[in-house]
Amino acid sequence: MTSAHEFTALTLDGEPQELSAYKGKAVLVVNVASQCGFTPQYSGLQSLYDKYGDRGFVVLGFPCDQFGHQEPGSEDEIRQFCETSYGVTFPMFQKIDVNGESAHPLYSWLTSEKSGMLGKRIKWNFTKFLLDPEGAVVGRYAPTTKPEELEGDIEHILPG
Repeated sequence: MTSAHEFTALTLDGEPQELSAYKGKAVLVVNVASQCGFTPQYSGLQSLYDKYGDRGFVVLGFPCDQFGHQEPGSEDEIRQFCETSYGVTFPMFQKIDVNGESAHPLYSWLTSEKSGMLGKRIKWNFTKFLLDPEGAVVGRYAPTTKPEELEGDIEHILPG
């Protein structure tokens, strides 16, 4: 694979979503969890989406329960939590694995494109990958990196 646009993921509603739908947009892919010390980053992610969404930017949230069982909920529970606790309106997908043999193919590709401190493994929830409008990985950020710290990198790759 040469681009994130070649992958498909299931939305929280169980509908297949081709990531080619985000072609031409700057995309931030984040593995998220509802019961994580970094969960308040949902607010920052939503702020980025609100600030840059009309300029060709989107956040894609991928719930993951591989780190300390911090995302135990069903898709409906995840949706309700995100909407009521953080006002999330950016696209959210079904719970996936990001490491190991059962890792979603998108994450296998992302980690092969940009390794981190643990090589190709994701260290924890709220690891972030920034994709340019062509679907190439241009940045990988640790869970401790706050969403607002990405503004300069996002502005640099916004379309048009």
